[in-house]
Amino acid sequence: MSEHNFPDAAMPAGGVARPRTWNVLIRMLLVQIAATSSILGLTALAPDASQTLGVGAHWIGYQVSFIYFAGLFASLGAGSLTARWSAGRIISAELALILAGLALLVSAVPVAMVVGSVLLGLAYGINNPASSEILQGVVTARNRSLVFSLKQAGVPLGAMLASAGLPIVAEMTGGWAPALLSLMALPLALLLLPMGRTPDLGRKRVRGSGVLARMLTEQRRIFVDPALRTLAALGCLYSAMQLTVTAFAVVSLVEIGWSVPQAGLAGAVLQVAGAIGRVGWGLAADKVGIFRVLSALGFGGAALSLALWWQPILPVVVLVPTMIALGACATGWNGVFLSAIARSAPEGEIGAVTGAILAYTFIGAILGPSIFALTFSSVGSYPACFAIFASAGLLGGILGWKQATRT
Repeated sequence: MSEHNFPDAAMPAGGVARPRTWNVLIRMLLVQIAATSSILGLTALAPDASQTLGVGAHWIGYQVSFIYFAGLFASLGAGSLTARWSAGRIISAELALILAGLALLVSAVPVAMVVGSVLLGLAYGINNPASSEILQGVVTARNRSLVFSLKQAGVPLGAMLASAGLPIVAEMTGGWAPALLSLMALPLALLLLPMGRTPDLGRKRVRGSGVLARMLTEQRRIFVDPALRTLAALGCLYSAMQLTVTAFAVVSLVEIGWSVPQAGLAGAVLQVAGAIGRVGWGLAADKVGIFRVLSALGFGGAALSLALWWQPILPVVVLVPTMIALGACATGWNGVFLSAIARSAPEGEIGAVTGAILAYTFIGAILGPSIFALTFSSVGSYPACFAIFASAGLLGGILGWKQATRT
């Protein structure tokens, strides 16, 4: 597998070519879209796929669990990968894993589909550590949060591509498998399209350290550094908040009497708000400070989630803006979060530290929806569950503010 090259811009001091920020950013954005749409592809086609497989559509939810569990372990091992390989090779490996995972999913053979889901999870787990290392090589302190946030806009864009585009493709092609195969076009093009060499970041590749030893070293580094420790906690809390909002917003609207198309449209608008929010929060973070923005997102998400306690009685003109604002806060934090890791990590260790911290975001993504569902089974009310889960944003806001006062 060849390492991709990125076009070079000016030659900075030292004679090392510096890639153009926008060229690198666009490529990383497209990789993010490919990764996100691939892990959500089967869920978007669940009704059709479940008929082929002879299972209930809710069983597709287990596929998401396989993806996130695999992503968790891939993220933990990302430090060893970035220590041995260049970030460009890791991105190439990610794209190859996406292609292989999609090919196995369309086989409609349960065991193969499980393996395919694991491969997609591995691809998703190594994406951010590698892309963060690449982006850090082309950003400045003045635009870091904006660049990382623009790249993370690929998450809601990929989600919209899967949820809105794949059902249409399935209807046009007459099946869910051809629609899922259509997702292979973007990663295949990215894999084959030659682009300039990724920045080395001035770091020699380390060989010989064991995977487990490096994982433990990275975790120790997180727990002794206040900023990294705070980011690990924020990643867990905010990913739980994000996944519960995206997973239950639509169904909660249907519960209070909205039609499925109306609620689905609201869910799509929520994703758009998240994409726009990521860019806006990135601009704000470059101006007023990363941890201040992360703190504000926690407090804002908590207040808006708590406001949904009154969801059944809120007029539409109030409820819709509330949901949109919640989408901007609960799903718009990722870019600022990744730029905070890049700023706080030791020089030359951005990929490793990103992977180590993102393991906690995977834990939050796994536990958040499950705890929400368990809470719902006890209280029987989506508004009450949203109000209870406001505590995640509140705690994150407090932790972010405490760290902001230290820096």
